[in-house]
Amino acid sequence: MSDSAFRPTPEQEWEDLVRQLHDQAQGQPRPFFYNRVSARLAGRPTTPGRAVPVWMRRPAYAALLGVIMLVLSGDVGALRPAPAATPATAPAAASPLRSHPQ
Repeated sequence: MSDSAFRPTPEQEWEDLVRQLHDQAQGQPRPFFYNRVSARLAGRPTTPGRAVPVWMRRPAYAALLGVIMLVLSGDVGALRPAPAATPATAPAAASPLRSHPQ
C-alpha cells in the first residue's frame, strides 16, 4: 500500500513552512541599536573618490598597465609598419592573373 495519500504535496509543505515563520515572534534589536548605528555612520569620514585604486592615480602606472595589456593581447602588430613587399614575398593575389592551361 502506498503512503502517498498521507504525504502532503510540496505546495502544502511550503505553506506550512511559511505559516510557521509568520507565527514566530518578531525579533527585536538590543536597546539603543539604532543610536549606535547612526553614531557610527556619523563618525565615519566620507571619501567619495575611492572608486580608483591608489596606484592607478599615478599616470605612469596606468600607462604601464595599458602597454602590458596591449602586449599581452597581441594587438601590437597593428602598430608596427608593414614591411615593404618584394617580388619574392608578394602575395599571389597581387600578381597578374595567369590563364590556366586547358
